[in-house]
Amino acid sequence: MSMNRKILPLAELAAKLEVLRAQKKTIVLCHGVFDLLHPGHIRHLQEAKNLGDCLVVTLTRDAFVNKGPGRPAFTHSLRAESLAALGAVDFVAVNDHPTAVEAIRLLRPNIYVKGEDYEDRSGDITRGIYAEEDAVKEVGGQIHFTHDITFSSTSILNSYFGVYPERARLFLSDLKGRIPADTFIEKLSGLQDLKVCLIGDTIVDEYHYCQPLGKSPKETIVATRYLNEEAFPGGILACANHVAAFSNEVSLVSCLGLKNTQQELIESQLHTKIKPKFFFRKDACTVVKRRYVEPAFLTKMFQISFLTDTDLSPPISHDVCRYLKEALPQFDLVIVADYGHGFLNKEIRDVICKYSPFLALNVQTNSANLGYNLVTKYPRADYICIDEPEVRLAMQSKYEPIEEIITEFSERYPGCMITITRGHHGSITAAPKEKGELQFFEVPSVSNKIVDRVGAGDAYFAVTAMLAARKAEPEILGLIGNAAGAMAVEVVCNRSSMQSVGLSKFIRALLS
Repeated sequence: MSMNRKILPLAELAAKLEVLRAQKKTIVLCHGVFDLLHPGHIRHLQEAKNLGDCLVVTLTRDAFVNKGPGRPAFTHSLRAESLAALGAVDFVAVNDHPTAVEAIRLLRPNIYVKGEDYEDRSGDITRGIYAEEDAVKEVGGQIHFTHDITFSSTSILNSYFGVYPERARLFLSDLKGRIPADTFIEKLSGLQDLKVCLIGDTIVDEYHYCQPLGKSPKETIVATRYLNEEAFPGGILACANHVAAFSNEVSLVSCLGLKNTQQELIESQLHTKIKPKFFFRKDACTVVKRRYVEPAFLTKMFQISFLTDTDLSPPISHDVCRYLKEALPQFDLVIVADYGHGFLNKEIRDVICKYSPFLALNVQTNSANLGYNLVTKYPRADYICIDEPEVRLAMQSKYEPIEEIITEFSERYPGCMITITRGHHGSITAAPKEKGELQFFEVPSVSNKIVDRVGAGDAYFAVTAMLAARKAEPEILGLIGNAAGAMAVEVVCNRSSMQSVGLSKFIRALLS
């Protein structure tokens, strides 16, 4: 049979297998990513073929490969061709669903074959093996585990195919010799019972996609054609959605404007775990940042901000403070993301600093508050995460080495863990030691593809704030944070939030 005739759509393959089943043929099914075909795969497939008459291989479509940035290294079309070239394989299909369960139900194999690494169910962080077993039993089949030489596609790709930058590859090679991947996964799993309250500015990010037409002949403007638009939960909403992927108890405190609340949109895009408490101001609209974007390369051409960034009126401010004084002591962690848009005035900041059991702080500089929204306006924090320009601005130091700036900055916040994010340079975390000394831990970036930087800092901060509250080691915090940031920059704005399983699988892939 030619290679092309082996590769079939799932529905067509299901019909062909019905004919073979009527002929009393034994159907064997294997499923996987098969991103880099290696001897372990070949042995696995040969053993599977020996179990029956017809070996079918389904593989994960590119969109569903959940192994972090840079994966899959090869498209599903190329992976299908590679599998079809093997003599042991009779048919290949690209799975149209995120898991193998639907393919199992459609193809109804007599035998479903997995590698020995799935025999120990505890090693599967997705818990997908249980659903697959149930589906196999449902169609009257049985599951079989192969036992032969094994290799890791991820390990081979990491070592020889330049999936990650050289500096990151050397760092990861050293780190995995000292800290096993399971330690990172356990740290993430340990966040489930953390009681988290998030406080900050609500932002709705709008992307209005436009096609540039060129300069108007009569005006000094560039004309564009409107295409479509999207709205995303930004600011503290994005942070809360990220946190809800890891913690089972998440509360949110923010302020909306009555002139255009956007409340229905906001609540529809919040994770179902989140319990929001909104205050409303009559003199403002909810903050909206509308960006005009050329869609082919996601080039941002222009932005209009709808915001009122004056302080809250005293009555609303007092209401917020009364609520926080009662609520904050009930939480393990208070996460504050201050975008400088008028909600977090001095009265509210003082209450937050006084009543928060563990305070994680992110204060951002943007075009609306440059030079006015400095982290130093908070007198206390247990964890601070800001980017390098923000700490340089706060310390009025443009050129000093970053370690010297962090050391000087840390004197304002004794005992506080401080993380400075540095874009493509990665991040640096300063952890307090005895006698007030700092120990620095630098973690390189693990990004190799950037779609959109908007929201990456929020993802980094949300995940690392929880780890800091759980006293995670700085290297573990830094790598998980960088991984979260790397995943975030592959997503348009905040179209989707961080997922616990996805981040765990990426960490495991990094350390393979």
